Amino acid sequence: MPVASSLLPTADPVQLRRAFGCFPSGVAALCVDLDGTLSGMAVSSFTSVSLDPPLVSVCMAHTSTTWPELRRAPFIGVSILGADHTAACRQLSSRTGDRFAGLETERMADGAVFVSGASAWLECTVADEIRAGDHDIVVLRVRALAATPEDHPLVFHSSKFFRLAGTNEL
Repeated sequence: MPVASSLLPTADPVQLRRAFGCFPSGVAALCVDLDGTLSGMAVSSFTSVSLDPPLVSVCMAHTSTTWPELRRAPFIGVSILGADHTAACRQLSSRTGDRFAGLETERMADGAVFVSGASAWLECTVADEIRAGDHDIVVLRVRALAATPEDHPLVFHSSKFFRLAGTNEL
């Protein structure tokens, strides 16, 4: 079927979400400790932005009730979730219950919280927020990091979680 005859208007949010889901992404957890209370969420909109200065970004829905809590923290822990973190990701994405029940984390003195066993950890501060439709693009400045690239990431594609297939480069 020719592409031109299969194009649909973007007004249909179901079709738009389906099209966006064709692009696989990694999954990150953003977590903080605010005065002894843990707050966090999982995001699939994480991406690198710049090496100099070191910047990454995430997109936050205006309807998020967690982002206003996270942005109050002086430092945010960003954990790039690994292939074995499917349950942790679902838990951190939950709208009800304790998102941290049974989840192994490491709390830093400055408030950043990291998920144990992640592929990478970035300690970040909010550098900028840019309004973009029904979301804000949040630019985070990386202050410190650690990484274990041999640990495969969790991949989100077409509203499902996957592992990277094989270990051979192309």
